[in-house]
Amino acid sequence: MLFHKKEKALEGQQAGTKPEKPRKVRWSERREPSEAGLERFQDYLQTYSTNKDHPIKILCSFYKGKQKKLVETGFFLILQRSPIWIIPIATSNIINAATNPDAGSLEIILLNVMVALLFIMQNAGTNYLATVAFASVNRGIEGSLRNAMVRKLQQLSIMFHKEVQSGRLQSKIMRDVENVTELLNQIFRTLFFFVLDISVIIVITLRKSPMVFLFFLVVVPFAVLTMRTFKKPVREKNQEFRSEMENTQGAVAEMLEMIPVARAHGLQEVEISKMNTYLNRIVDRGYNLDLINALFGAVNWVVFQSFQMICLAFTAYLAVKGKISVGEVVLYQTYFTSLVGQISTLINIYPQISKGLESVKSIGDIMGNSHVEENNSIVPLGELKGAVKFVNVDFKYPDSDKNTLSDFTLDVKPGESIALVGESGAGKSTVLNLLIGFIPPVSGKILIDGINMVNLDINEYRHQIAVVPQNTILFSGTILENLRWGDKNASEEECIRACRLACADEFIERMPDKYNTYIEQGGSNVSGGQKQRLCIARALLKKPKILILDDSTSAVDTATDAKIRKAFLEEIPATTKLIIAQRISSVQDADRIIVMDDGKVNGIGTHEELLKSNEIYREVYESQTGGGGDFDEKRGEA
Repeated sequence: MLFHKKEKALEGQQAGTKPEKPRKVRWSERREPSEAGLERFQDYLQTYSTNKDHPIKILCSFYKGKQKKLVETGFFLILQRSPIWIIPIATSNIINAATNPDAGSLEIILLNVMVALLFIMQNAGTNYLATVAFASVNRGIEGSLRNAMVRKLQQLSIMFHKEVQSGRLQSKIMRDVENVTELLNQIFRTLFFFVLDISVIIVITLRKSPMVFLFFLVVVPFAVLTMRTFKKPVREKNQEFRSEMENTQGAVAEMLEMIPVARAHGLQEVEISKMNTYLNRIVDRGYNLDLINALFGAVNWVVFQSFQMICLAFTAYLAVKGKISVGEVVLYQTYFTSLVGQISTLINIYPQISKGLESVKSIGDIMGNSHVEENNSIVPLGELKGAVKFVNVDFKYPDSDKNTLSDFTLDVKPGESIALVGESGAGKSTVLNLLIGFIPPVSGKILIDGINMVNLDINEYRHQIAVVPQNTILFSGTILENLRWGDKNASEEECIRACRLACADEFIERMPDKYNTYIEQGGSNVSGGQKQRLCIARALLKKPKILILDDSTSAVDTATDAKIRKAFLEEIPATTKLIIAQRISSVQDADRIIVMDDGKVNGIGTHEELLKSNEIYREVYESQTGGGGDFDEKRGEA
């Protein structure tokens, strides 16, 4: 069938509560891409093209044009951070004034208290302003990056989408971009504070006491490395636990899909037993992780406190010797804690940084991908008439050693109804995919109204055709909104007429809200046959010159199928129709039926002609009229 992947989403719901309907973006709310957005898209393409193996350069490029906001953010962050440096100095001055009182001690105490309070109080405002400034930068990057990825995905070939799981692409758009924005936040804030704190503390300490500075230079790195060493086993146990969780998640997903089959075969206890094995492993890993976390959490606390006491003892010794004041003991103790904390934080965020850089590279799988759909647009198409001609077309998929189509030739006149029948793998869907322009032929050519398809503006061409795949897709919204996806300006009367042609009006009129009935995500509240009829109606609203139906009535009963065929014959006789179907009854009134076998044309003719001349067609017809079945069932295909 047409290249298409359907993802199933499982949504958790609280018992007894009605799930909130997702809000669909209305046509009137949809925003056209801005010139700035398109320019940013080109920047991202250029960045990923020239810096493929340099994630840091790619990351830095995200800040292009945002330098002013970053400077503004930095200014507010400095003010926000200033109490960390000022309060210890004020505290030191207050202690010194209190332990060595003189005539001016009270003034010194009051002045330092007021200064400390001033810096404390401004923190709330500057923190807010810094967050606002940086959020505008970070969220802007997040939005523009996702928009760029969506645009690139729309440009990539259908072959790319066929080969790459949609779940992976979703993860790149959502999770990887989130990781990147978190990385930007971590780098900017953590590194900024690290550099700022280290610089300020070093300058103040070096100026006040070179001996304390040398002590910090030796002891602080040693303290940090000691704590880091103890944390290594914890990291390893966390990795083991996460790995076990991922394995179990896969097993749970498989179990959920297998529930109907297991229930049908009475194998529930087998599945429960298998899952218990996975779940018990998680319990064991989790228990070991808790023990390790408790042990090494305590050890790290002991190490940290021990080094603090060493710092306290050293500075107290200097105070006793008269090298520093008593207040400065508190000052350096606070600075020591801040230094160790900053360096430890920097080390601890390394896994997040590493994950973020991997996400930067992962996004490159999309942004740097060269499998873009070609659109040469040499010859203007104008208004499509609907003539289609395949001339000696060969096609082979990249991962196959065998041609899917070989020397395929077909001449379709405007308004003609052509049916393609044959077993799975015969090449039917490949013909349709070639006609849509999803894939180019390896050799030969496809003419649309006498123009080689490779020279057409593919988008202009597709605006004049309509495709209804077997796996029909409806989105969350009303029936009218789903219908108008084919033509956003279609009137309600036009929608009703299209539904009548597709025999969809029969069930719509029975619904409480009729054409304003809300369709749940994925069309979960309508049947397969109803979805197919709605999608046919949506296609008809386009008033296509070429209508492509890929087994689009497979879920519809034969009587309704016959009504739809009759409506097509009477109401859209000028529309060229190419149809794939497994039921002979769905195609027997086509102008011509093409029997395909192993990528080649096995027979061409009307229903009556093929019954007389084509063995494959006759066998399938007899099997179906004699008790059911389709091409796949007759020919032994799954």
